[in-house]
Amino acid sequence: CCWAFSAVAAMEGVTKLTTGKLISLSEQELVDCDTKGEDQGCEGGLMDDAFQLIEKNKGLTTESIYPYKGVDGTCNTNGEANPAARINGFEDVPANSEDALQKAVANQPVSVAIDAGGFDFQFYSGGLFTGSYGTDLDHGVMAVGYGEDGGTKYWLVKNSWGNSWGEEDYIRMQRDVEAKEGLCGIAMQASYPTA
Repeated sequence: CCWAFSAVAAMEGVTKLTTGKLISLSEQELVDCDTKGEDQGCEGGLMDDAFQLIEKNKGLTTESIYPYKGVDGTCNTNGEANPAARINGFEDVPANSEDALQKAVANQPVSVAIDAGGFDFQFYSGGLFTGSYGTDLDHGVMAVGYGEDGGTKYWLVKNSWGNSWGEEDYIRMQRDVEAKEGLCGIAMQASYPTA
């Protein structure tokens, strides 16, 4: 259900930036209710499609009203009918441009798709990640910042695998690599909601 976590985290970020309130929103609402088209619950989905559903439904409810269960379920229309935050659309970051991605991340958290299939990513435990250059996008995460460590530029990326993974569910991925797609394809399919 990583796509739902990525989309919800981006929406929580833009909501905090526009309203000053950090509201925990419901991933399960997307998992259960966004099942037409590409999005298929815990079988996978796309962040852009999630943003489209959120906009169409005039928002997303809270985690407390519609809690995460970790499995596909039936859409709870009562929970879905109680939006706690809204967006008015979304923007795609120009593909294959780490510069464009950096400009977007400078303003708000950005949903990104990456290739997380390699063992070096899956078993990452800390430090600057300079691993595989695959571009088979199979995992939705959040680019939340960027920086430099010992002369090497990096993206600060929030994952959804829990605090025991990586640097308390974050990874510092090398930035400005030779491949225009970015490390693990991070610059291929990025987007963010607008509010």
